[in-house]
Amino acid sequence: MGNVLLKRAAHQRPATTTRGAMERLFTLMFSGFVYNQIWEDPDVDLEALKVGPGHRLITIASGGCNVLNYLTADPERIIAVDLNPNHVALTRLKLQALEHLPDYDAFFRFFGSAKDTSNRSIFDSFLAEKLDPDTRRYWETRMPLRGRRINMFARNLYRYGLLGRFIGVLHTIAKLHGKRLEDVLHAKTLEEQRALFEKTIAPLFDNRLVKFLSRMPVSFYGLGIPPAQYDELVAAAADGNPVTTLRERVERLACDFPIAENYFAWQAFGRGYDTEARVAVPAYLRAENYETIKSRVNRVEVHHASMIDFLAAQPEGSLHRYVLLDAQDWMTPEIMTALWTQIDRSADPKDARVIFRTAGLESPLPKKIPAEILAHWDYSESESRAFHARDRSSIYGGFHVYIRRAA
Repeated sequence: MGNVLLKRAAHQRPATTTRGAMERLFTLMFSGFVYNQIWEDPDVDLEALKVGPGHRLITIASGGCNVLNYLTADPERIIAVDLNPNHVALTRLKLQALEHLPDYDAFFRFFGSAKDTSNRSIFDSFLAEKLDPDTRRYWETRMPLRGRRINMFARNLYRYGLLGRFIGVLHTIAKLHGKRLEDVLHAKTLEEQRALFEKTIAPLFDNRLVKFLSRMPVSFYGLGIPPAQYDELVAAAADGNPVTTLRERVERLACDFPIAENYFAWQAFGRGYDTEARVAVPAYLRAENYETIKSRVNRVEVHHASMIDFLAAQPEGSLHRYVLLDAQDWMTPEIMTALWTQIDRSADPKDARVIFRTAGLESPLPKKIPAEILAHWDYSESESRAFHARDRSSIYGGFHVYIRRAA
């Protein structure tokens, strides 16, 4: 089922065309375990969404961490859907771990450090029998040369998955040129971050191999970037080379936010979280939030489904908040229209907000969905730009907020 849903979302051209072949190569790669964490800043999301008691929120699950982060805002319900069964399994594991692990330290050891050999016995003792059959089967499946999948949590989860391995390749390229990306994490001020970026990271973008690879869309599939999104990276670059866009966004990640607080930078440059000070970690891994989100874990439901199909089965006017991540970058105008038809129908007519991100700078909605649907929604342009500037993940070109217009 997972591959069918994914193909329906990502395949836009016939297989006999070059673009169609690239789309099918991407779905082949994306059908596995891709994201070990989500790459959207939940602090920005929550402020833009204005989530509060009584709100029913639907989001794409991805790595599942934002689902847990959103619980800090006290919504009535969180519905997580995803096309990728690997991400569904990770999200369900996080929820069961939050509910059934004995204490905060065990939970942080499992998902914060995610590289302790005791995590295997913790899984067997506290989680295996609590999981639904599909999720348990997923984590107990034996992989070639690695044993059970759950072993990833004994060997550093954040080095696994398509994205984790891609980041590992970038670290290897840096080391071959005498650079250590993790050096940036030792900076004490923004000035030191800037200096270390110029010394350690910036020169890599001038490397011939990096420039060559950047002109091949397949090189970006390890970042979860499909062909359509690659086109947006090219369009966003003044010189038409996506490496220019990537350099700008990596520079922002390394230089624009205090490194001691930015867990996205720690993942990119250190391949893990700040496990000592525990400052550069997601909200769901902070000790002060543990009991709160643990008490609300039963408010979350997780579904292996497409957003469109799931919304089509929901009552009219029953949802308040929608988080689309960057999924619309994959979509044709027809699919996007189908999505917004269901958002428009299922949204509370008096209180609904939609947020999403794009690889490019501008919102695609005015060009891709009918005016009669868009007429029900106000685009908060100034607010969107302000939120984008504060997004610590720094990898997107745009952040967009749409608010249901009063009748």
